[in-house]
Amino acid sequence: MPQTVIAPPTVPVGVIKSFGPFGPKYEVGEPIEQLEDGDWLVEILLVESGETAVYRRTLILEDPEAR
Repeated sequence: MPQTVIAPPTVPVGVIKSFGPFGPKYEVGEPIEQLEDGDWLVEILLVESGETAVYRRTLILEDPEAR
């Protein structure tokens, strides 16, 4: 059976957001993996520490742009 290739969803790559209205800032990266529930993991860069992490796309879309 041929494997289905799923195109990654659009995400606001390069946009600086924050975890909730007062949380730390992060820069949105590229989607890297689709989860079983259909959501995607997206790479993020934590602005203050320079660390990279992964974060759910649905949560990124809910977080506000940083000020």
